[in-house]
Amino acid sequence: MKTIRPFGTRGLILILAPALGISVGFASPAFAQAFREVPVIVNPDGKVTDLGTLGGFFSNGYGINDSGQVVGESATTRGERHAFITGPDGMGMTDLGTLGGSFSAAYGINDSGQVVGESATTRGERHAFITGPGGMGMTDLGTLGGSSSSATGINDSGQVVGWYRTTGDFGYHAFIIGPGGMGMTDLGTLGGSSSSASGINDSGQVVGWSYTTGGEGHAFITGPDGMGMTDLGTLGGNFSVASGINDSGQVAGYSATTGGETHAFITGPGGMGMTDLGTLGGSYSYASGINDSGQVVGWSDATGGARHAFITGPDGMGMTYLTSFADLPDRVYDALGINNQGQVIALSVPEPASYALMLAGLGLVSFMARGKKLPGNNQSALS
Repeated sequence: MKTIRPFGTRGLILILAPALGISVGFASPAFAQAFREVPVIVNPDGKVTDLGTLGGFFSNGYGINDSGQVVGESATTRGERHAFITGPDGMGMTDLGTLGGSFSAAYGINDSGQVVGESATTRGERHAFITGPGGMGMTDLGTLGGSSSSATGINDSGQVVGWYRTTGDFGYHAFIIGPGGMGMTDLGTLGGSSSSASGINDSGQVVGWSYTTGGEGHAFITGPDGMGMTDLGTLGGNFSVASGINDSGQVAGYSATTGGETHAFITGPGGMGMTDLGTLGGSYSYASGINDSGQVVGWSDATGGARHAFITGPDGMGMTYLTSFADLPDRVYDALGINNQGQVIALSVPEPASYALMLAGLGLVSFMARGKKLPGNNQSALS
């Protein structure tokens, strides 16, 4: 199956640049600023922290721990994409480097500051990595025989989850690794050819998605330490994806509905029961993260079709606009993570008025869903 990775703002830049007669590598400062895509931390008190970049014109934040350290990827002054870590409350961005290649991205962080993600190697392969506490030192986690792997989550004991390409590169399987990056174990599938893990809690319960024997992609949960994969079902449609899990085993993600829409969901403790979180008025919503009180974050379209970040109350109650907590000058269109302090990582871009003239007549007026870390993590690839 071909992996489809939807694009965000920087994808629009790459598409638009030839039509506008612009070389992206040498874009003017004004052009770069107009399309600047950066993560922000939105605090419960409404304070907003702009995380900035590593010198380039965009960055993305994917994981946050309870001290507010954020990890993700950023464009550098050399035009490469590198993983980063910040200090507490998002202060100060540090380049984590690579495994020898020109690319790396960080997807998860635990409370001691161990970071996991993926990086290009000197051979041009993509391998999962782990760092020491505080983001110190990048170690290649290897694969189980295939050419690539990616680490997507880590718990406080240092257990790591992700996915790896199987031998022959005909599919990919979810994996779990013991504390400190020791020993990669294949978690199998729900009967189909491929699976991928997206999150792990402190008891070692893993969530993600897998193909079933019937060929559908379904969300799954395992028991402690990755033992036993259980199908979480769907909201009535033909696919679902689990994005995150908290320490009581509540799972957040998204699923096709009986009406053909895609809605965010939350389960009860231990993955029991799937509840539709609805939308902000439109047809689609996607949950990206959950904290231990059951607050869920993600994005949804509104009645007019515009995409907005959302947050819920405890146990997924009451979906509301993230901007209701803060007065933001930019458009906050996605929320990717939330910690137990209620700090949310969100992605912002300038309001459309700042670059509307550049887009006029090109017909590209909205941002597609972001595929950040799961192979096939989108409706087109799973349905």
